[in-house]
Amino acid sequence: MAELEEIREAVRERYAAAAKAVARLTDEPAASGCCGSGRVSCSPADETGVFGAPLYEGDEAGELPAAAVAASLGCGVPTAVADLHEGETVLDLGSGAGADVLISARRVGPTGKVIGLDMTDEMLELARANAAAAGVGNAEFVKGYLEDIPLADSSVDVVISNCVINLAADKPTVIREAGRVLRPGGRLAVSDVLADPGIDEATKADMAAWTGCIAGALTEPEFRAALQDAGFEEIEIRASHRVHSHAGSAIIRARKPAG
Repeated sequence: MAELEEIREAVRERYAAAAKAVARLTDEPAASGCCGSGRVSCSPADETGVFGAPLYEGDEAGELPAAAVAASLGCGVPTAVADLHEGETVLDLGSGAGADVLISARRVGPTGKVIGLDMTDEMLELARANAAAAGVGNAEFVKGYLEDIPLADSSVDVVISNCVINLAADKPTVIREAGRVLRPGGRLAVSDVLADPGIDEATKADMAAWTGCIAGALTEPEFRAALQDAGFEEIEIRASHRVHSHAGSAIIRARKPAG
């Protein structure tokens, strides 16, 4: 329990600082990215757009408030692979400044709904302001932990997340919680960091590397096993790009059985 709280507080502090930086209209989050700590050795590609705002392109991103995109610290764009439909209810785990929530809200339309879950007050405040600025009325943001999602069983159609599950201290519990809140036949579509097998102990022990999305990441076999243990099927894990000398980003999709 003490370790869980230590990790949560380190993550909260980092992402609270990112939200405050955007609120001050600085470019710090866009420049730093998820892996921006000077104590974390990222791949050279990190400086050319493997984290955060540069991953959002096209008309949809152009319609978002600048603060929503600037504060993105993710490693992908899960809305690009979630195949959302009109009228669906979507849950975004670790919704941050709300970029993926706002994109999803437009895709599911006025008959659908998107819920952003985050534990950081500063990010929640920024996300609500971004939703208001975008004129999006079918999105809401709630405070809570990924390991204890404050939603009813079988209440959402799709769970998305952008480079956040790796930050959780208890990732198998997060994945089980995602399965719990999904309706039968519901879908999981996330972008996340996967560690290479044999990641060195020094990186694992570095809290800066944890809050920078690397040290806490599961390997592909570990993530697949956690999904299987939680009852998911049709599991697909596809590497997208390298984000660190010991890790890469991946698109992960799975389905809750319809029975």
